[in-house]
Amino acid sequence: MKTRMMLVLSCLLALPVLAFAQSHTPSPAVVVAQGTSLVRVAPDQGWVTVAVETRDAKAPEARRLAAVAMTSVMASLKTTGLPADAIKTTGFSLSPDYEYVNGRQRMRGFIVSNRVQVRIDDITAVAEVLDSVGSLALAPSSTLTVANLRFDLKDRTVVERDALRLAVEDALANARAMAAGAGVKAGRIVRIDQVGQRNDSYQLMEASPMMARAAGDASMPTPISPAEILITAMVTVQVEIS
Repeated sequence: MKTRMMLVLSCLLALPVLAFAQSHTPSPAVVVAQGTSLVRVAPDQGWVTVAVETRDAKAPEARRLAAVAMTSVMASLKTTGLPADAIKTTGFSLSPDYEYVNGRQRMRGFIVSNRVQVRIDDITAVAEVLDSVGSLALAPSSTLTVANLRFDLKDRTVVERDALRLAVEDALANARAMAAGAGVKAGRIVRIDQVGQRNDSYQLMEASPMMARAAGDASMPTPISPAEILITAMVTVQVEIS
């Protein structure tokens, strides 16, 4: 009985030693390299914000006049062939309109703000869409603003993955070059990490076509020249060397 207990105790004491030996298996020698890629793609989609601000002494009338103005805006946008889901309301507010007279605050009426975001899937139709609302003649109580024009891609994921693939290829080429410079051989890939990805969607400065047309020929189309979309990918790879 005593001999059996000593045998069990000896086995238990040996377990930490075995675990320690297994957890300290030497790691393979590796080379760590970074890779980057820059993909330039022509945009195939545009986005723009159209807003109407209406003022009146009474809240119900301000709301009614704003509804009339925005109805005209939406109707004009739809004449360009935009689908119904391309025009979405992104903001609406009715708030007091204050003024200061001799240092004292006085309410002079109400302001209604109604804002829609427009998606333009045909990049060649951007100017037509802008001009369709920029040429509107709204009532004096309403002010139209067209702003935040930007360009993007309908399927950005495809381009982002392509940029990642190119970045990995660049990192592997760098790892092999580093291994060759050290007089060793590059082997299997041990690890790949995505360091970062930057997407640059070009956005024009805020502008109002209505204000721009007041000083020029109302029949002249708004010139639009979209810039390329820039997508940058960065990765690091660990490659085993021997």
